[in-house]
Amino acid sequence: MVHIGNSWDEQLAEVFRSPQYLQLREFLKQEYSTKTIYPSMYDIFNSLRYTPYEKVKAVIIGQDPYHGEGQAHGLCFSVKKGVAPPPSLQNIFKELNADLGVPIPHHGELTAWAEQGVLMLNSVLTVRAGQANSHKGKGWEFVTDAVIRKLNERQQPTAFILWGGNARQKAPLITEPRHAIFTAAHPSPLSAYNGFFGCRHFSGVNNFLAANGIEPIDWRLDD
Repeated sequence: MVHIGNSWDEQLAEVFRSPQYLQLREFLKQEYSTKTIYPSMYDIFNSLRYTPYEKVKAVIIGQDPYHGEGQAHGLCFSVKKGVAPPPSLQNIFKELNADLGVPIPHHGELTAWAEQGVLMLNSVLTVRAGQANSHKGKGWEFVTDAVIRKLNERQQPTAFILWGGNARQKAPLITEPRHAIFTAAHPSPLSAYNGFFGCRHFSGVNNFLAANGIEPIDWRLDD
């Protein structure tokens, strides 16, 4: 069974025992044994591993992992150091720079955000090489919906950042008024100029956290 190694194990125990997850697991075993799948099976749950349940301050919800070789490592929008930041991530950095004056980093690894309490969660956690959304509808949504519901239940006010249509589909799961929902177009080059640029979500999230007595996120990334 899944072993994340922190409080998510207890929070999601029923999910990982469910028929829906066991069916997804069988599908993934077949996929990983016959095709090239990203990320590595050891990195699938990195978003939950790096950001324990009780430490979550904000959630960025992506679509599914990058489908190019060496890109995905279990955090939405993030690539490891040494991998060129994809266009969507470049646009995220541009908006961060315009919003808060944060220098555009020389790498695209967002682990530092995750370690501060930003849950970097894709809606779907695996993908076939070269085939975006190829694992959509295979069962991951059941798991990631459960993650959002668990966070919605908490008393701690949480900022949910929903960029693009796939992410906005999670909005109905966020029902408690103590939380904040930030929505915008997806940062991809196809849609960034239709409402992502200028959204100022980074300052908005920090203002929300500070107003609730929660330490804001330091969005800077060290080289």
